[in-house]
Formats: sequence, C-alpha cells, structure tokens
Amino acid sequence: MSDEPANDKPARGDPTWVAPALTREEQTRNVGKTPIFFGPPLAVLTKDQKNTMEISGRINRTAERYLELLRFHGLELSEPERQCLAHICHIGFMSPLEIRELPMEVELTRFECEGLDKVALAAKLKSASFADLVAVVESLGF
Repeated sequence: MSDEPANDKPARGDPTWVAPALTREEQTRNVGKTPIFFGPPLAVLTKDQKNTMEISGRINRTAERYLELLRFHGLELSEPERQCLAHICHIGFMSPLEIRELPMEVELTRFECEGLDKVALAAKLKSASFADLVAVVESLGF
C-alpha cells in the first residue's frame, strides 16, 4: 500500500473525463488544418481571398478583433437581469436582428423573478451599442 492518497479523477478514455482548461499558450498553439463550413457570412468575409493562407489570415484577424470587442464591451447586469436575458436567449441561435430586438423582448417577456426591473433592463439595453449587446449574448453562452 502506498502512503499517497488515491487519485479518484477519471483518466482519458473514461466517459466522465473532462479535458483540462487550456492555458493562453495552449490556446494559441498551431492546431493544423481544420475543416470548416463556409456559410454565407464566411463566404462574404473571404470573397476576395484566393488561397488558403489568405482565407486563414482573414478569418484569424477577424476572430482576434472580435475577441477584443468582447473584452471591452458588455453591460453590468444583476443576476435577475442575466436570468431574464438567458430566458429570452434560450430560443437558441441569436441572429443580429434578434440581438437588436432584445430591449423589446424584455418588455414583452412574461419572465419574472425577484429583483427584476424589466423597464430598467429594457432601458439599459436600448442605450447599449450593438457591440455591447453581442458581448452580453456571448457572455450568456448564446
């Protein structure tokens, strides 16, 4: 018998195993070629690029700028406000139009919880920039 405590953590291959969080260095590692579906937004974004390196560069530059926008935008929300917006966003994919309509959706929703002031939340969302609204939706995981 060993004096060391037993390691009860699941190992790779176990269905309950969860990969460890990536460090910043690991997040920026070269992962090689990855198949990606080019829907209309990516097709428009890369329409003038002619080769894989140009396309990859354009997508990565855009993603880097997008991540910076998320870092510097958003709104201070109370937990009841976050719950209300999560309830609204649970419809699934949020298109740009649906994100712009969040203030109206707050006014129309039947969602209620203690501490929620829908009038104040709708006003906060109306005065926010589109980048702020996108950052809020992203922070909620939608």
